[in-house]
Amino acid sequence: VSTLAAAWSRSLHFHGLAPDDPARKERVGQRTLKEALERTDRLRAIASGAMDRLFAAAGDSGCCVVLSDDKGLVLDRRGAAGDDEDFARWGLWTGNDWSEMAEGANGIGTCAVEERPVMVHRDEHFASRNTALSCAGAPIFDHDGELAAVLDVSTCRADASEGMMRLTAHAVADAARRIESENFQAAFAGCRILIGDQHGAGGAMLLAADRDDLLVGATRKARRVFGLDEESFRAPRPVSDILNERRDESDLAAAERAEIRRALARADGNASAAARDLGVSRATLYRRMERLGVRRPGASA
Repeated sequence: VSTLAAAWSRSLHFHGLAPDDPARKERVGQRTLKEALERTDRLRAIASGAMDRLFAAAGDSGCCVVLSDDKGLVLDRRGAAGDDEDFARWGLWTGNDWSEMAEGANGIGTCAVEERPVMVHRDEHFASRNTALSCAGAPIFDHDGELAAVLDVSTCRADASEGMMRLTAHAVADAARRIESENFQAAFAGCRILIGDQHGAGGAMLLAADRDDLLVGATRKARRVFGLDEESFRAPRPVSDILNERRDESDLAAAERAEIRRALARADGNASAAARDLGVSRATLYRRMERLGVRRPGASA
């Protein structure tokens, strides 16, 4: 069953909606909106720049960029002033509910349910009142791998072909991945961030390691690829174990070698200064360098 066929089935049989129902739900109450805004404060701040860039790229007349929460409640938007009246009438406005329960199959609500990019072109919308719109939504997952928001571009332009919307959908998905990546890095500020080989192809693939190189965080895609669950973070493991990196020596020897090389680099190769920095004698430093195969910077082999 296709994504849209499943969405139409949910709209009819689960939510009990009718395609020709002219009624649209009113905006949610101020308290509900305020709670949603507070809950997504950091994410919205990070998404702001990406929304500006996306609107600048795709924001001709008749187009708007929307950010909703994980339920489809519109939290922020970008649009041309001349189109505000039209989009407000359609309900693509802050505080409006675009969940499938409210609007049936649509680019925002269906994306939130499916948790994957969704494109809904004109009469693919469930509600007949929305068939003048073409929408492309992409999910944004938080630092714990849970759905946090949906980024959407909607247009009412008559010349918005299906091909043009597919290009728009790619741009939306790319912007969503960037927001997800920036939010992940903000959540693990001070940690080392590792980028997986499959980063960007269908989502952000990032791992976060603490100062001891133990795994402390992973994006949704990284969790799926490496088979990580919540237990993986309650009892952290070395990132090298997660990545299945082969080591020909102990982690302790590798760490000691790295520390000595850093000290020598800071001292511009001066062994006496490096020894003082490490809190050992010059003779001890030389013995450890010989054992670990460390040479001073610039020294011949």
